Amino acid sequence: MNKSVVITGVSTGIGYQLCIDLISKGYMVFGSVRKPEDGQRLSDKFGATFIPLYFDITDHAAIEKAALEVEKRLNGSTLTGLFNNAGLAVAGPLLHLSVADLRHQFEVNVIGLIKVSQVFSGVLGIKNQRPGTPGRIVMISSINGKIAMPFIGAYCGSKFALEGLSQSLRTELNIYGIKLIVVGPGPIKTPIFDKTILKATEEFSDTPYEKAMNAFLNKFVLKTIKRAMTPEVLSERIIKIFESASPKSNYIITKHHFFNYTLPNWISVGFLNAFFIRTLGLKRQKKNN
Repeated sequence: MNKSVVITGVSTGIGYQLCIDLISKGYMVFGSVRKPEDGQRLSDKFGATFIPLYFDITDHAAIEKAALEVEKRLNGSTLTGLFNNAGLAVAGPLLHLSVADLRHQFEVNVIGLIKVSQVFSGVLGIKNQRPGTPGRIVMISSINGKIAMPFIGAYCGSKFALEGLSQSLRTELNIYGIKLIVVGPGPIKTPIFDKTILKATEEFSDTPYEKAMNAFLNKFVLKTIKRAMTPEVLSERIIKIFESASPKSNYIITKHHFFNYTLPNWISVGFLNAFFIRTLGLKRQKKNN
């Protein structure tokens, strides 16, 4: 087996497109799914070049079992890459968000990805007997790991945490020669936000944030999705970075880079905060006497 990768969360979206593109480039893909029907669907489509791994990112025992299967299939070869793609978005005002929902956000987007990295590190090259060049880890973060926004604070917090953990892990992996690359996409045409924000807008309609959340949905989410990058374009960029001889540590991939990333990072937090307050109608409410 020459080139092989593990990709988490391949049933739809970015993970699915990475499967298509990496297989077309000659990679054997081990892709994680939660539902047997998704594994069968992808196996039927890709044939012997795709091997489904069945685990939920929060089920650590299932992740360990999947890693043993990959190790057996590799038969002593080194895994070329691990794409930590699985994730979800929890939305809602933080004062009203349940601790259970907040915990689940971090269990999936942070703890799960680190667990996967730990478990698959053996086949990536930390075991000295494995031949060839050590593999690489690609962490799929988000532009919201750099820029926080209201009503998706749980998601932003999870991505900020992933960025920090990745920075530490990257340094620690150096003794094994394993490179870690963080990719932070901007808005992508996937259902991760529009359905989530719509659901949250309905769920928290009895809070003082109802109007502001509707404004956020209409002025930011729905309009942004229409102009967003496609999974096809993003996948092509990610693979180009992954295969680069000397990749950088961090990448932001977004359309309209200046307005979506450079400018918000250049202006002060106070100015950005004032912008959201004005745009979403989050001005301080007067108390009734």
